Amino acid sequence: MATMDERAAGPQSPGEPAGHSGPTAVPGPPLSPSADPTGPPDPTAGPDRRTGTPAGPAGPAATAGGPARSTPAARPPRPTGPASERPLLNRRLAEFGTTIFAEMSALAARTGSINLGQGFPDTDGPEEIREAAVRALRDGRGNQYPPGPGVPELRTAIADHQRTRYGLDHDPDTGVLVTAGATEAIAAALLALVEPGDEVIALEPYYDSYAACVAMAGGRRVPVTLRPRDGAYHLDLDELRDAVTDRTRLILLNTPHNPTGTVLTREELAAVAALAVERDLLVVTDEVYEHLVFDGEHTPIAAFPGMRERTVTIGSAGKTFSFTGWKVGWVTAAPRLVTAVRSAKQFLTYVSAGPFQYAVAEALRLPPAYFDALRDDLRSKRDLLSAGLADAGFDVYRPSGTYFVTTDIRPLGESDGFAFCRALPERCGVVAIPNAVFYDHRTEGAPFVRFAFCKRESVLQEAVARLKALGAPLR
Repeated sequence: MATMDERAAGPQSPGEPAGHSGPTAVPGPPLSPSADPTGPPDPTAGPDRRTGTPAGPAGPAATAGGPARSTPAARPPRPTGPASERPLLNRRLAEFGTTIFAEMSALAARTGSINLGQGFPDTDGPEEIREAAVRALRDGRGNQYPPGPGVPELRTAIADHQRTRYGLDHDPDTGVLVTAGATEAIAAALLALVEPGDEVIALEPYYDSYAACVAMAGGRRVPVTLRPRDGAYHLDLDELRDAVTDRTRLILLNTPHNPTGTVLTREELAAVAALAVERDLLVVTDEVYEHLVFDGEHTPIAAFPGMRERTVTIGSAGKTFSFTGWKVGWVTAAPRLVTAVRSAKQFLTYVSAGPFQYAVAEALRLPPAYFDALRDDLRSKRDLLSAGLADAGFDVYRPSGTYFVTTDIRPLGESDGFAFCRALPERCGVVAIPNAVFYDHRTEGAPFVRFAFCKRESVLQEAVARLKALGAPLR
């Protein structure tokens, strides 16, 4: 098979999942030949914009005894009106409308419902970290453009965190890049590493920005579906192997996994790593929930043999320190990979969150007791909400990590997660997210609904009480 650096782009339509047309795709009308820069020259279109020479069936006009001379042809009037307009939205993004999170959060605000849909805490993180941000603002640190790769204090703290926690050594100057949250890190990594026609394998269901970023890069997403069994979601390693082709560029991994809460085991990660090495694949791994593991342990795939030179690891402060609005994320990788990602990142936000970077540097140096307390607190909230959902009649898939729990609504007589979630605020004053938005294969996710438990205990108790009041199935 061709190596990672030798692949050529192919004829597949960019931005589409392999073998799937995308259930929410809204394709625009085809461009007319005269508007298509790759189409044949139009005899009436004037000079060829690709070559700068006059266009026409016989080429430039010639005169006897003299040089070739062009005779401008009359250009027909440009069509006007809605029917002739090219769609405003880039076709790679045509299947992506307003995110379900915006829709459901607006619904929560309009109905006064408890929002267990979007994954943000309803309390701030440690007071000393908030004060560190205030201090940086007052001291004038980060109020102007910070260094493109991130402030040295934060890059050093990230490198120390990776070394202390996982034994992964990264030079703060060449192996660490600070980003505007993990979402920008994902976008920059895919824009940097994926070319049109490259296939990107992602574990389905997946965070919605993955699909959009693959599409913007011109890649083709290839979903490998995690399926529920025995109260949890599982990865089929044979299905993953079968998904790899000669056009596969990278595997987009997420563990702990949003939305299912699956934490890939060391054995599963070793198999993924061996596959990546065997087939010469890159791996971009989203590990923003690394400190929110309740059962088992988090192991970075970069720690496995042969993976340091082919893995881009993404982390974030938002989930770990409950400051999601600060949007401070990072990439750690081999220098050549960081250089590639930085080449794309610098044209996205360039820099961001200057004062907050100094605060996050201090946050990463909090004692182990902080991380233990965070995990224990969220574990108790997971158990509270999971038990309440089960009592309300849902089938519950108790997560091993993250702060989301997935449920099956079929025991309630429902099967359409979209309809269920849109009606739930009026029925009982709670907002959730339909898991189908995280799937290419929408039918796979249709009866599943996600709830977030990163809320105050009193809020979760009230939500559980409301959910128990669910009445007859929707009609």
